[in-house]
Amino acid sequence: MSKRRRKNNKRIATTDAFTNPAARLGFGTFDLTQGTDYPLTRMTEDYQTLTSMYRTNWIVQNIVSIIPTDIVRKWYEVKTSISPDEVDKLTRLERKTKLRSKILSGMNWGRLYGGAVGLILIKGQEDLSEPLDMDMVMPDSFLGLQILDRWSGVFPDGKLVTDPEDTDYGLPEYYTIRDANEVFVCNVHHSRVVRFTGRELPWLEAVTELYWGESEIEAVYDEIVRRDNVAANITALTFKANVEYREVEGLDQILGMGNNEMQRRFWNLIQSQAIMRNSQGIGLINKGDQVHSEQYSFAGLSDVYDRIMMDVAGACRIPVTKLFGRSPAGMNSTGESDMINYYDYIDGLRETVFRPVLEKLLPIMAVSCWGAVPDDLEIVFPAMSTPDATENADIVAKNTGAIIAAYQNDLIDRATAMQELQKLSDETGVFAKIPDEDVDANKGVRYTDSKMMNDPLAGF
Repeated sequence: MSKRRRKNNKRIATTDAFTNPAARLGFGTFDLTQGTDYPLTRMTEDYQTLTSMYRTNWIVQNIVSIIPTDIVRKWYEVKTSISPDEVDKLTRLERKTKLRSKILSGMNWGRLYGGAVGLILIKGQEDLSEPLDMDMVMPDSFLGLQILDRWSGVFPDGKLVTDPEDTDYGLPEYYTIRDANEVFVCNVHHSRVVRFTGRELPWLEAVTELYWGESEIEAVYDEIVRRDNVAANITALTFKANVEYREVEGLDQILGMGNNEMQRRFWNLIQSQAIMRNSQGIGLINKGDQVHSEQYSFAGLSDVYDRIMMDVAGACRIPVTKLFGRSPAGMNSTGESDMINYYDYIDGLRETVFRPVLEKLLPIMAVSCWGAVPDDLEIVFPAMSTPDATENADIVAKNTGAIIAAYQNDLIDRATAMQELQKLSDETGVFAKIPDEDVDANKGVRYTDSKMMNDPLAGF
């Protein structure tokens, strides 16, 4: 290849797109969809609009509060070898510090504004700029949380956590607290803060938002606007549902050419006739005048409104039955499948949003209550939906039958079968009283062995 040809062989960037100029469809044509644009508005930074929408719009309030309420509704359970009395002590500490209410507030304001923090309050540790020292947490020293949203005096600093082993790696190392007059109060180390954010953002956008998230309202704003406008238009149409008009001979002359006195008398006549019209719809008019009535049809409006509601519910990931308080419509509609999907979504949020908060607070609360953190301390979330008595009995029968069948086929020994029955208590509440001593005594005992020995429990 010659130098000249090599020189003209330039690298050209290509674009892949669909286009049909003859039909005016696709890229580079006069297709109406090509006029679509998605400007970067960053509504999360508009404090006034977000606050106004929350105060005045009940749907916005539901969008902000329903999911956090469901996240903390079943709360959590502690799995540990600590005695039940000590676990009750932890529960009393939660009630004393109103921990559930504080966490719920943090989640609400984090979803509304895209960011909020819970300042961990510990008695005797006034220097909040120092990292939290667990060895300095004294008994009965945990005082709860103080919730501050991103617009209420808490500002992340530019310096980030650089230790990869830290759970806050890549997030601000310090937070500046200021009062209502923007006067500096203190610096708070990140170990003394639990974070609540809205929707996660890509890295560069998170940096733009000072390492906060996106308000939930920003993502659903357009759908809310459509719903409010449709509802307002439906309301306006009800005023036009029955329109009456009257034929008046010489009306154009009265209004166009008549003097002020003629027009005044005409308006007085119309007002008098309106006053004399009674609740039975009987009115008085001049003989020869004609009154016509036109009624507006509302057919199809309910379908339009239902579709708008579904769009809003889909955008905020909340079922219509919970967001709007409406029963599901349509043939064979129960809403059960929607609630199952919704509870699966809540289970995911409990792991990704709620668990990090608890894992930061629970060791501090444990030291405050018990003086130490148990090695086997574990957080477990109860099931979101609780089966009724009939469903529970069916679950017990099926699971128990499967366990017994495995035992009778010598797939497991009796001790393992008893352990599996014990495990059912977490889900169904039955077989919780099987003693551990009985389990230990039946280790290695097989169904065929017990049957050969005429064991009365062989048919277990």
